[in-house]
Amino acid sequence: MAKKDMTTDAAEEKDREKWMARFQVRLAMQPGVDRAVVLQAVKDVTVSCAETGEHPRTAFGDPDAYAVRTAARLVPVDRAARARRRDSVVDAFDSVVKRAGGVTGL
Repeated sequence: MAKKDMTTDAAEEKDREKWMARFQVRLAMQPGVDRAVVLQAVKDVTVSCAETGEHPRTAFGDPDAYAVRTAARLVPVDRAARARRRDSVVDAFDSVVKRAGGVTGL
């Protein structure tokens, strides 16, 4: 019986780690999110789950959706807007470079 419990515990721990990894990646991809935001969010989730004993999925839901909500809560609106504008400029520049690369003689 103890072996089954260890297997179940290991599977639950692996599932928690997968949830946290996905959450961190999705959060880092949100506009305006920096290392400090990710660290604060991970700390919040970890503390909450430690206090309640809940799995992060039970407490916070889907990691992708929670990452979006967390970014909206922790990132100032003006910083997120600047990041979106910067990302669109970089994307446009990359597109021009790719098209220019296809022109013969350059």
